[in-house]
Amino acid sequence: MLRDIEIAPLDLPLHVDEALAVQAVAFGLGSEEVAVRRQIVLRHMTYPGARALGATVGRHLVGFVYGMPNDRTHWWSTVVEPYLRAQGQDAWLDDSFVITELHVHPRHQNRGIGRSLITRITDSATEPRSILSAIDTDSPARGLYRSLGYVDLARQVHFPSAPKPYAVMGAPLPLLRR
Repeated sequence: MLRDIEIAPLDLPLHVDEALAVQAVAFGLGSEEVAVRRQIVLRHMTYPGARALGATVGRHLVGFVYGMPNDRTHWWSTVVEPYLRAQGQDAWLDDSFVITELHVHPRHQNRGIGRSLITRITDSATEPRSILSAIDTDSPARGLYRSLGYVDLARQVHFPSAPKPYAVMGAPLPLLRR
């Protein structure tokens, strides 16, 4: 499955445009949204403990993941905290590694790339658990997360300017393996 794929640390600030091109295709983003996300990614990569991995075929980036230790003062945490608190799950915001983004180009999906990216980045985390958000629908991404041990902590989470609701999911580390 991963024979022709190399997964390695990614200097995300240096390769931000390549990564966002993958995200744009995988997530259906327009140029304005990509420009906004570019600034967010560059800011995130200055946070303590932020790191990224990339999946390449030859010299072409076909997938990436990045994350960081969670901080309750970060924007994402401030949005999801009331939803988690309402479910009695807000302790997940402490001592967790956040998967901020995980995207694989559609031509390379269903080959184990996303699974490899997320397990490798969380394997290097010192936190005992991981959290993330995903569009709250029955999708291949949510199926992947569930197979790795993530469970729903809060659903119908609304982010400003996001047209669809999200689910916040959490899993103990290390993630489950097949």
